[in-house]
Amino acid sequence: MARRRPRSQVRGVLRLPLLLLIWAIFALAMWVPAIHAALSKDHSTAQSFFYAGIVGLMIVTFIGLSLANRVPRYGMPGQLMTLLATFVFLPLFLAIPLQDALRNTSYLNAYFDMVSALTTTGADIFDRPGRLPDSVHLWRAQVAWLGGLFMWIAASAVLAPLSLGGFEVTTRAEPGRSDAVLLESHRPDPRRKLILVTKALAPVYFGLTLALAILLVLCGETGLVAACHAMSILATSGMSPIGGIGAAEAGIGGEMVMFLFLLFALSRLTFSSDTVAVGHRGLNKDPEFKTGILIIFGVTLLLFLRHWIAALEVSTSGDLLQGLASLWGAVFTIASFLTTNGFESAYWTSAQQWSGLETPGMILLGLAVMGGGVATTAGGVKLLRVYALYLNGLREMERLVLPSSVSGEGRGNRRLQSNGAFVAWIFFMLFALSLTLISVAFSAFGIPFEQAMILTVAGLSTTGPLIEAAGQVPIELGVMAAPVKLILCFAMVLGRLETLAIIALLSPNLWRR
Repeated sequence: MARRRPRSQVRGVLRLPLLLLIWAIFALAMWVPAIHAALSKDHSTAQSFFYAGIVGLMIVTFIGLSLANRVPRYGMPGQLMTLLATFVFLPLFLAIPLQDALRNTSYLNAYFDMVSALTTTGADIFDRPGRLPDSVHLWRAQVAWLGGLFMWIAASAVLAPLSLGGFEVTTRAEPGRSDAVLLESHRPDPRRKLILVTKALAPVYFGLTLALAILLVLCGETGLVAACHAMSILATSGMSPIGGIGAAEAGIGGEMVMFLFLLFALSRLTFSSDTVAVGHRGLNKDPEFKTGILIIFGVTLLLFLRHWIAALEVSTSGDLLQGLASLWGAVFTIASFLTTNGFESAYWTSAQQWSGLETPGMILLGLAVMGGGVATTAGGVKLLRVYALYLNGLREMERLVLPSSVSGEGRGNRRLQSNGAFVAWIFFMLFALSLTLISVAFSAFGIPFEQAMILTVAGLSTTGPLIEAAGQVPIELGVMAAPVKLILCFAMVLGRLETLAIIALLSPNLWRR
């Protein structure tokens, strides 16, 4: 009996409400920046995170003891509600050590920053990176990294069974259907599936982050910056302790390495093959990955030709080198904003120096709206929905020419449902409606139209760097009114969970089921 006690205790812990378990994980994570600050002789910052972690674990322990005799009832609607509660209420706790460590910011600013990090948006409310201690930068990147892992797991274990998060347009091949999960498929307990999916995905996520950090260090980057950038790339948060990768020491080698890891946000098939129908495995047959690659290189070619034609009228030296630099800067930056990461290449401005033309911010807004792949850390509308709408457009044009034609499935389209385009169009209309309402809300508090549009797209697509990159003048979030910050927090949570998930929570049929 003594040997079985540890396993029974673990089972007892896992029976706690999911929100409490997430709270405990983030409370333990506070000790990482606390240890870093202690090693850096920053004792005040170390105390802020260390004591906050202890208080968080004490709260979880007390609530857990009060629920020890309660028989848990787990279901998909409850887990979906937990997702919403995590993004709304958990930052209230995460902001406490952040405000205490900075001592010169308001609690609302700290809450906004934690919502931005947890939703992997990366909207920077602090205007100067040097204002924050290194341990605080590590904490912000770590929260965003855990938020990305949280969405990886939630997409597989919660959103996919409910046909949300992009899975409403796919066939019924749910993620996480590995051999271990298939052996347990006869158990209907959602908590069991959540544990199995976590065991399958967490090592992959951690391993990819560690590999990228090591490669960045080998390229000449410092340890803290390499770790933060690696976590930001995998979580597509765009958070940087040095204000972006333009000032990074890794150079073009580091950008090339980060570009390869950005491809993991284009499609889930880059790291797993459990969301496709039988016989259609491989990136060469994946519509999301092919669409993403086509957009990256297609938009890059258009921008390069535009700058090249303009450069013909300007006689400067070193045109070839500047042209190649601008080409690479466009490839990396377009891939970064398409995956809703938001890092700008150090060579992104080379195109302007080469041709004298500025790159319209509307291009970055459009890329962020399209977004990355389903069941990845990327936000936006998602490439699979864009592909479904593209196929539907082709079919309608075919019917105009041949009204009596019969549509076939086509090669590589078995991942989509027969009514996938219809559902994708509904989501796109909901996204447009959300964009309109939130923009009007910003305008009601005196925000100009252009800034309101940028803020709304940045929140709904979870691409915070758009706030500084898309407009003619960077938007300063810190000087905005409190209602504007709260509206942007709402937009970030809505963009992370998506409108369909919020509507599903309001459906009585879901709760009855």
